Order: sequence, then structure tokens, then C-alpha cells
Amino acid sequence: MEPPPEPNSASRRSKYFQVILMGVSAFVVNTTEFVPVALLSDIAQDFSITTAETGWMLTLYAWVVAAMSLPLMLLTTRLERKRLLLALFAVFIASHALSVFAWSFNVLLISRVGIALSHAIFWAITAAIALRVAPQGKKALALSILATGTSLALVLGVPIGRILGQWFGWRTTFAGIGIIAFIVFILQAKLLPDLPSMFDGSFSKLPELLRNPLLICLYLFCFVVFTADYAAYSYIEPFMSKIGTISENQVTFILLLFGGAGLIGSYIFSRWNERSTTRLMLISTVLILAAMMLMLWAVSSIWLLSIVTVVWGTAMILLMLTIQSKVIEIDVNAQDMVMAMFSAIINLGIGMGALLGGYAVTYISLSSVGFVGAAIAALALIVMVYMVRRFPELSHNS
Repeated sequence: MEPPPEPNSASRRSKYFQVILMGVSAFVVNTTEFVPVALLSDIAQDFSITTAETGWMLTLYAWVVAAMSLPLMLLTTRLERKRLLLALFAVFIASHALSVFAWSFNVLLISRVGIALSHAIFWAITAAIALRVAPQGKKALALSILATGTSLALVLGVPIGRILGQWFGWRTTFAGIGIIAFIVFILQAKLLPDLPSMFDGSFSKLPELLRNPLLICLYLFCFVVFTADYAAYSYIEPFMSKIGTISENQVTFILLLFGGAGLIGSYIFSRWNERSTTRLMLISTVLILAAMMLMLWAVSSIWLLSIVTVVWGTAMILLMLTIQSKVIEIDVNAQDMVMAMFSAIINLGIGMGALLGGYAVTYISLSSVGFVGAAIAALALIVMVYMVRRFPELSHNS
């Protein structure tokens, strides 16, 4: 049997552009999710509310994504993918325009709901689009570019968004994201081919998946870990500037460091995941717990805080990748379903973490967020130990 003909170089080059465009799209969507973390104090001051109240931006956004990922996936299963992508980016851009002109905090929250709905559909379809437009034999590269776009949102998007907010006001940050999204929208319209839906009806697998005890435990573990992480991370900006002696520029540096540490986590995962996924999950959980316990002690020194931040950021990305690699192996015939639920669980945890962190700031103190996160991380560690004992298959690739 003859191999399929190799596409000409121009066609192959255009496919690379399409994959990179999807990576840039992922960067834009993830930047807008996380950038409020770097702008909480400014937004709170503008609307004369507390940072804990401003944290509702994070909670509401995450919970809308969590609640709507599966329903929106179900509603849009038959739609042509390019048109769906363009439609969700149109909503995304319009919602950012509303963020820029928001005349009250409630209006800002409404704009975030529109962005979150776009986010929910985007992550339900984007991996499949990237795989379909990838050059022949480059599917792994396509997913890698998508993951890089996501990582760069923390490495570059959040710090740059904070710098823009510092110099020109937080509304400028959202305007900048909206403008970049509009450019991406134009490029998507011009460069992407028509992509008919290839949905295979795996929603019938939902009851079976929900009866899988290992999958449910992995989702529970994921939820608790992300709740722990965001109880502290959501308030890291006011924590550093008000509890520590960290200057405005140093706060930006620490946020940059946190995102950059994610690249270290990605490297460790790619190097050792095949041999020791479960062990990496366990070590990462312990490191996250330790980093949160040390937050208050470290915040008095930029050097100590930098070390804690690198450990925390590395462990968090490593943990997310290891959980994802375990979850996606559960049922290869329902990976779209499994990943949609995985995204929903992560965002449920992010929302719960931001909410609990807000309660800690309001009813205990801003300085307590690290300890609150550590207490929840200790619970995650208990779940992890239970899973290792309950499911021998986890130890096969320990």
C-alpha cells in the first residue's frame, strides 16, 4: 500500500500557522482568566470595595466555566467548528468591551460571565481543532503548542497585564486583551478551513464514567488540590503588597516567576512522567502544602519568597499535568467527555478556592490565606494516600 502523498510545502506551512494560531488563541483565553489575580487591588480601589469582594470575579468566572462546560458542549456538538470558534470569540471580544466600560462592579461581573461562557466552549473544542489542522505526523506538536500557549498566559500574560494595569489602569489591560482577541478573530476567519463537527456521541458514556471509582477519586483529588491552590493564589497580589515588604515591581516579578516555574514543571513531567506519575503527584502535593505553610514566613524577603514561588509554581503545573495524564487514560473512547469534566472540576476548585480565600481574608486576616490553603492541601494529601492504597493500578506506574 502506498503512503499518502506528502502535501506541498506551502500547504504544510499554512497548517503550522493554523496550529500556532490555536496556541495564540489559548494564550488569550487563559490570560483573561488569570489576569484579575494581578489586578485585584486596583479593581477593588476603583469600585471602593474590598479585595475579598473583588475575588468574586474569580469565583463567578470559574463556576460558570465549571457549570457550563458540559451543557454547552452538548448544545454545540453538531455545529461546524470554525463558525463556532468565531462566534465564541465574538462574544469574548464584546464581553471585554463591556469590561472596559463597566460602570459598576456588577456590570464587570456580567462581562466576566460572557467571557466565561466563551471559555467553556473554547476548551471543549480547541484540542480537537488543533489536532485536525496539524500537519501530517505532527499531532503531538499541536498539543504541545496548545499547552505552551496556556503556560505562557501565566508566564507572560498575567505579568504584562499587571504592568499595563499599573501604568494605564486595569481597564487598559482588558482593552488590550480584547484588541488581541480581535486580531486573532480576523486571522481565524482568514486562515482556518471549514471543520465539520466530528462528534462521536460519547455522551452515552457519562453514566459509565460516573460509576468509575478511580475517576471519581481523581476528580475529587483534583478539586481539593485546586481549591487549596486558589485559596492562596487568588490573593497573592494583595498578600505580597500589604503583608510583606514587596514593592509593586517585585510583585510583578514574583507573578512572572510563578508562571515561569510552570515551564520547569512541564519539563519535569515530560522527562519522568512515563516512569513515575503517581510518585510525581505525591511529591507535588507535599511541595504545594510546604510552600503555602512557608508563605507568611517568606513574604518578608524577596529572595525567600522567590524560592517558595518557584517550588509552588513548579509543583502546581506538574500536579495538573500528572492528574490529566491519569484521567485521560481512564477511557480512551470517551476522552472528550473525560476532559470536559476535568476542565469543569478544575474550575470548580478555582472558584471554591477563591471563595474560601475571600472568607479567610474577611473573617480571619489577609495573612492567613497561606495557612488556609495548606490546610486544604493536607486534605488533598489524605485523598492521595487513600487512592494509592485503594487502587493498586496507580502503583503500576508509580
